[in-house]
Amino acid sequence: MTISQAAGKVCTVSALNTKKQQTTNSVESEVIYLPNTDCAIKPQAYLSAFTSYRVGGAADLYVSPRNLEALQASLKYAKERNLKVTTLGAGSNLLVSDGGISGLVIATRHLRFSNFDPQTGQLTVAAGESIPSLAWAAAELGWQGLEWAVGIPGTAGGAVVMNAGAHNSCIADMLVSAQVLSPDGTLETLTPDQLGYSYRTSLLQGGNRIVTQATLQLAPGADPAKVVAVTKEHKKHRLSTQPYNFPSCGSVFRNPKPYSAGWLIEQTGLKGYQIGGAQVALLHANFIVNRGGAKASDIFCLIRHIQHQVQERWSINLEPEVKMLGEFQSACG
Repeated sequence: MTISQAAGKVCTVSALNTKKQQTTNSVESEVIYLPNTDCAIKPQAYLSAFTSYRVGGAADLYVSPRNLEALQASLKYAKERNLKVTTLGAGSNLLVSDGGISGLVIATRHLRFSNFDPQTGQLTVAAGESIPSLAWAAAELGWQGLEWAVGIPGTAGGAVVMNAGAHNSCIADMLVSAQVLSPDGTLETLTPDQLGYSYRTSLLQGGNRIVTQATLQLAPGADPAKVVAVTKEHKKHRLSTQPYNFPSCGSVFRNPKPYSAGWLIEQTGLKGYQIGGAQVALLHANFIVNRGGAKASDIFCLIRHIQHQVQERWSINLEPEVKMLGEFQSACG
């Protein structure tokens, strides 16, 4: 059963048109049109529109392919011009610097399809599919296994890379395989063992391979009403314990077992502490929210302040779960 399929023509770079010619070692100054496609590479695209924090400077170049062929063509374009490539999913769990990102940013949010196979109980999804949407779709079919994920504000690709999890469950527990694309255009299918999963991380983090799709093992055959009810309870719990009234990236720090990061931050007296427009959330101390007008530098400096204060109080180094892209100042006033 196919739930959704994104349509999109293939981007090809062989017949490239631009309004201005590219000069040596420079970035194009206008939109790059790819003939007979619906895909365009855009210059100076402000990433604040594509991140859940609503902050961040511009990407030198930005493209959002709608299928695998377009993604491969985008990588080919970057390789031919020796451009650094940065991959962007839903923009959650991410902090982009005020200075933006150099090179080509490839957004995978429009790579979408999902297929529920009742014979195997497996769900195969493209990288851009929304995790909460998949959780609801599975619940309505009576498929168990994704109820915990209804509050994860990200895409399937990002969830695979960071081993997203909640309620004592995580992607690694149910992943059958992930298809990844290398910079040279080679596709490879990897198992969870090959991905080196651990708490909120995998071998894909910090690498240059892009997740294109994933296959998850679920359990079909349950009463849809019961699975929907459990999913609703998970959603209700998230809404009651985590701040959703202001932009955020989700949890900022990994939990340093046996403690929770939120408890350590709260006990340090930092709930409500604010730098510029960035504030330690009052509802959950492991969230930093954009109260309005925050800059990426405000959030970055608040992260560093929290780390320093917790280190001073508890001798524990809080490790950020949020991924930082671009250049940040090494010191905050």
